[in-house]
Amino acid sequence: MNAALCTICARGGSKGVQNKNCKTINGKPLIAYSIQQALSSGLFEHVVVSTDSDTIADIAVDHGAEVFFKRAPELSGDKAGKIAVIRDAFIRSEQHFNQQFDHLVDLDATAPLRSVQDIHQSFQQFLDNENDNLITAMPSRRSPYFNLIEVSANGAVQLSKQLDTVITRRQDSPKCYDMNASIYIWKRETILNEPTLFLPKTGLYVMPEERSIDIDTPLDFEFVQFILDKNNAK
Repeated sequence: MNAALCTICARGGSKGVQNKNCKTINGKPLIAYSIQQALSSGLFEHVVVSTDSDTIADIAVDHGAEVFFKRAPELSGDKAGKIAVIRDAFIRSEQHFNQQFDHLVDLDATAPLRSVQDIHQSFQQFLDNENDNLITAMPSRRSPYFNLIEVSANGAVQLSKQLDTVITRRQDSPKCYDMNASIYIWKRETILNEPTLFLPKTGLYVMPEERSIDIDTPLDFEFVQFILDKNNAK
């Protein structure tokens, strides 16, 4: 049986929403949603939280996660890369538990609307397709071939991506997806050795928009609160 580790990485500082990972939403801290989803999935031998915050660490332990290290300062700032932080948690976990894990699943603490079914289905898709890693995304509202623009170095306003033929309807443009920062999955050798998400055997699991909000702003919090209230009223 393949051994899988779950990590949830949540630093104390945040520019968009102060202390967002421990901010209460619908009666419980934001990070608690991802912890409870991971535990409810039954897929993981351990659910490990990586943080530089004592407050987040205490909340994580209270909700059933394991916190046995404090993240180093160089991995806690605004410029710290996501993969480096997750790799650090993976290596520390193998050392702490004296065990090798075949797979790593990272759940982003700021994406609380994913379902346990999303975790199961994305992991099964990853295994079935023999991916090296997998990311999640939602269908994009806008297309770089139709209505996403950029300004070039000489000041020209232009489409971000152009084809040989002119696209007159968004529906006719190539399918594009917005990464939703919800679920990331790796094989052991991939997380240990690859510096980028995008590889020849990267898988894509598509989620609906209503389960894909990644909280970066106060308005995102309001959207998530609205959806949680709507779901609870059903």
